[in-house]
Amino acid sequence: MAEPYIAFLRAVNVGGRKAPMATVRELFAGLGLEDVRSYIASGNVFFRPPGDNDAPVDRPALTSAIEARLAEGLGFEVPVMVRTASELESALAAAPFDGIELTPEIRLSLAFSSERLTGLQFPMRSPKGDWEVLGATRGELFVVLHLPDGRMHGNPMAAIEKTLGLKLTARFFHTSAKILAAAREGATR
Repeated sequence: MAEPYIAFLRAVNVGGRKAPMATVRELFAGLGLEDVRSYIASGNVFFRPPGDNDAPVDRPALTSAIEARLAEGLGFEVPVMVRTASELESALAAAPFDGIELTPEIRLSLAFSSERLTGLQFPMRSPKGDWEVLGATRGELFVVLHLPDGRMHGNPMAAIEKTLGLKLTARFFHTSAKILAAAREGATR
């Protein structure tokens, strides 16, 4: 059996954009995707492609089909970034976070891009000093968030999106590791 895919949904269950995970799972299953499961309400969906699970997947077509189905079923657009469990594992292993001490003011994040990341110069820092991007893989950014008083002020991912001209969705680094473990274990939450 082929490894699971993970769809990272952007901006669900925040700011009035309600997306019950049971509904989301039904929408994914309605596309013929198999073994559909979800992990926490922030929009992480595991699935396997239909049919011959070892056949190559047309990722752009699959992503477009998922986004169209979610928009139709939920009534609002939901950008989706699709990765395999192995791709997520590789991104976690490549993170340049060694030596960064986590404190209430420092958080580590993995941002998933809708596009290939090329030609970027690192480190990249915000003018206000509230975030910095230390590096990237072909599809993920490694972001350090600086949170005065341990609280996020504004939306740093929106600022990074604007700076780079990309669609992103992010998960805290430790949450990304939990998502990978759940995808591999078959946990549903």
